[in-house]
Amino acid sequence: MNLENYQIESHNSELLPKHQRKLAFIKDEVANAEGIVQKLIDFQIGIPSWALGTGGTRFGRFSSGGEPRNIEEKIEDIGLLHKLNAASGAISLHIPWDTAENVPAIKALVAQHGLVFDAMNSNTFQDQAGSAHSYKFGSLQHVDKAVRKQAIEHNIEVIRQGVELGSKALTVWLADGSCFPGQLNFRKAFQNTLESLQEIYAALPADWKVFVEYKAFEPNFYSTTVGDWGQSLLYANKLGPKAFTLVDLGHHLPNANIEQIVSLLLMEGKLGGFHFNDSKYGDDDLTAGSMKPYQLFLIFNELVEGMDARGMNHREDLAWMIDASHNVKDPLEDLLQSVEAIMLAYAQALSVDRVALQKAQDENDVARAQEILQQAFRTDLRPLVAEARLRAGAALAPLELFRASNVRQELIKSRGLKTVATGL
Repeated sequence: MNLENYQIESHNSELLPKHQRKLAFIKDEVANAEGIVQKLIDFQIGIPSWALGTGGTRFGRFSSGGEPRNIEEKIEDIGLLHKLNAASGAISLHIPWDTAENVPAIKALVAQHGLVFDAMNSNTFQDQAGSAHSYKFGSLQHVDKAVRKQAIEHNIEVIRQGVELGSKALTVWLADGSCFPGQLNFRKAFQNTLESLQEIYAALPADWKVFVEYKAFEPNFYSTTVGDWGQSLLYANKLGPKAFTLVDLGHHLPNANIEQIVSLLLMEGKLGGFHFNDSKYGDDDLTAGSMKPYQLFLIFNELVEGMDARGMNHREDLAWMIDASHNVKDPLEDLLQSVEAIMLAYAQALSVDRVALQKAQDENDVARAQEILQQAFRTDLRPLVAEARLRAGAALAPLELFRASNVRQELIKSRGLKTVATGL
């Protein structure tokens, strides 16, 4: 479905007077409001192809209808999101779910929607049709060298496809691990994984990066071969300068201090990027900012401070992506909400008085430091986020326009009520 410019303009004209009043107020409150708006315009969030369909649990899956049936329709959906918020300008593909049969046509379609390809994602956590070997007991860690070779070759094939499309990064997430004590030798599992990753690393083009993602548990529940940021950092350091750690916000044990983790990874020059989501208990893959908005702000506070300390480009130097599973919401509505929450947390972090915070820290003024951060978090910067969308030609209220335009109903008409997104 295409959203026409006149629909956005009509929507914005109705909301503009109220928006301008809110914007004028917040500009008086925030000293660097114009600078924040420009950074928000520049900032882009990668949308994963797998998040465009209804997710599920091991108990069931309830489709919302009108889901994208192929890579072309996934690109169209992300193009629609980008049209609505002007902040969803990248697509992250998962292979083999999203293998492109006609690469020139896919590249043309992506360009038509003003998108680019973000990191490519490999899949060795499922057995693929026609594969000679099973990943039931691991992939890159497997005791059988033939299984490891199959997994290595798959990742190299993902790189090849990414080069054709214009991507510049590979994300490797492994389900490898064990469910019971004694099931595997930890050291051998680590060494096998490292040797496998080294072969994949050797296949990277000169201008590519590889992101090593970690996860505390699931699908294995006794041990995970890349179970935390320290293990991921070990691999990244051993692999070389093109290898980085990727942080998924849900891939930690409860109450982990994620903001400290990203600060240290930035300090070491080994933070590659993010998979944004939120959680209450574990890897819940909920809408970003829906459960712990203050934590999301604190993470961005460390990101902004750390990136500025290293002279990094906020848009280009890290990979910003969403990884979510929409079990009970419309997937497109959920993604609109996630992008909004991410942009808001980023704006709040940009508004922190860095000079005052540094002074409070140097003087061990704990109460003052807390007040500075909470002042930034409690200030409603949604008008600045909306202004960034307005200046970029997008909607002042994307979710409101999405619903008013009956997007889901139109997608159901064209694609059907019983469609299931590929890869889910």
